Amino acid sequence: MKKFLALVMALCMVLTMASFASAEELTELNTYETQARELETWNVHYSQAAVDLNVLCNLFDGLLTNDNHGNLKPNAAKSYETPDDGQTWIFTLNEGMNWITNDGEVQAPVLASDWATGLEWVLNYAKNASYNVSMPAEMIAGANDYYEYTKTLAETDEDAAKALTADADSKFAEMVGVAVDDEAGTITYSLVDKLPYFPSVATYNCLYPLSADLVEEVGVDGYRDITWEDMWYNGAYVVTYYEFQNQKVLEKAPNYWNDANAKRFDKVTIKMVESAATAYQLFKEGQLDHVSLDTATLQAIYNETEDAELKANLVESRPTKYSYQIHLVYAKNLEDGETPDTNWNTAAANENFRKSLYYGLDLTGYFARTNAINPLSCQNYVYTGNGVSFTSDGTDYTQLVRDELGLQYDYENYTRFDAEKAAEYKAKAIEELTAKGVTFPIEADYYISGASTVAAETAKVLENIFSEGLGDDYIKLVTKTYTSIGPEVRTPRKASFYINGWGADFADPINFLGQETYDDPQAYYANNYSHCNENDDPDLIAAYKEFTDLVVEAKAITGDLDARYAAFAKAEASFINHALAIPCNYEVAWELTKINNYSKVYSMYGMQGYRYVDWETSTEAYTTEQMEALAAAYAAE
Repeated sequence: MKKFLALVMALCMVLTMASFASAEELTELNTYETQARELETWNVHYSQAAVDLNVLCNLFDGLLTNDNHGNLKPNAAKSYETPDDGQTWIFTLNEGMNWITNDGEVQAPVLASDWATGLEWVLNYAKNASYNVSMPAEMIAGANDYYEYTKTLAETDEDAAKALTADADSKFAEMVGVAVDDEAGTITYSLVDKLPYFPSVATYNCLYPLSADLVEEVGVDGYRDITWEDMWYNGAYVVTYYEFQNQKVLEKAPNYWNDANAKRFDKVTIKMVESAATAYQLFKEGQLDHVSLDTATLQAIYNETEDAELKANLVESRPTKYSYQIHLVYAKNLEDGETPDTNWNTAAANENFRKSLYYGLDLTGYFARTNAINPLSCQNYVYTGNGVSFTSDGTDYTQLVRDELGLQYDYENYTRFDAEKAAEYKAKAIEELTAKGVTFPIEADYYISGASTVAAETAKVLENIFSEGLGDDYIKLVTKTYTSIGPEVRTPRKASFYINGWGADFADPINFLGQETYDDPQAYYANNYSHCNENDDPDLIAAYKEFTDLVVEAKAITGDLDARYAAFAKAEASFINHALAIPCNYEVAWELTKINNYSKVYSMYGMQGYRYVDWETSTEAYTTEQMEALAAAYAAE
């Protein structure tokens, strides 16, 4: 049946695209980023930011990558295997790979030992601080011990710590479970336990290679601050031009080891633009090959009040890998940044109050700020992102969580909104909180960039959502502005909540749930946003401990992925049932594009999604109908 459906879909696509057959493919790609998303470092081992890695993933080849369905596929490694059900992983490299300069001059062969050098750099506190440490430190035998060793050494003798290498007789080789064989071209990782998902980590920069010859040439400090002109490349592209806040030019690497199999553009130009409106003008002028549309432009085209001829080319983009949540702050301060906001903190710790928010906020209007045509395609049901992990029968892990919660997809209604339940929890919260001295309305401080008119308009939408869903007598959203959110808001803890997204670095739910566990110094959101460890409400602590215990239990299951995911689903359902954070949305925008979105690398974890390899394109913008046909054929594959 599936094969028949695929044939039908393929035929539909052929018929739909018949009038499009004369269009040629792009040989050069013109893309963009807004100036707020300028690259911050060229050091692929140091960066943890998408603004960097979206570029750097094209300049370096890691062991594995993903295909357009998110499946793992070989890259620098031609094969990988485990002899013991996941505790040891052996990667075998392709032959003929070289390190080159940006003008194509060969500097050294790519060796298996380059992966040891790269990992030593990541784990060495004196070289790389603590960036990208968490995954290898948690998974690879001895990695965390080596990190702690370098951290202690750096405190007394930083130069000695910087002088450490990954040579065969080094402290790294003695302590860390990585064995390399340059002659055989193999890298063997010994793990702390059976971790079947470890190969997905091989797509991420914490396991990227680094030539010891380059470090010797430029020095430790020189590599830490490496530039595009001085670094060595082993990936599909090299950088041939860069001007800060203007543009980057990538050209396909000469003599690329995978040239026969990798379809590449001759040149990729990444323009830096002021705004989405600027990008739209450049697209209309033919200077860009795609553009994501802001709300005003999308509505103008859709309603045919501006550029009506482009309505036929409106394309709904695929969701990004980020799962957005409403993150409540449990140890908030008042405007002075020092005095605890007792009124808010007491309310936030109350489960009935949190559940009134969970059921009482109809966020459809908020989704429409991103997707005015089809806002409910943005709705998020759970915490972990879709497409991160799958059971042995192909079921998305998030379906397990929805089953635990009793939720099913509903494309016509906002699934979670329930006015009756919201009123019930509101009444209970008022009774309990009044007894604790909380005054109403409870003020919720929401911060936005003072420079963004779009953020101001979105905040007005949120204010109405709070008012209409729960009443101004109960809670009042107060919008405030910042210039720099970190020092002005996050550090002094002035916000009542944030709407933040998180994307996985590898294919396991611990990516998400591990950010929220109680009394865990590695839990990013718990320590940097919710500050749940600093609220002494016994019911709040009990809810967090229940969730954390379930995460610990699930994390301990390593040999049976189905059992592991089932256990994680129970933990995640506990987190959501207690409304410790509130699932919000996915980013599903609309665009105009000359790129077949279903041909691109599509992974809901890691950093491979911006690799400009194997893309199908057209010199003419796709129509809505054409992209829908491509989507249908893709789904039938």
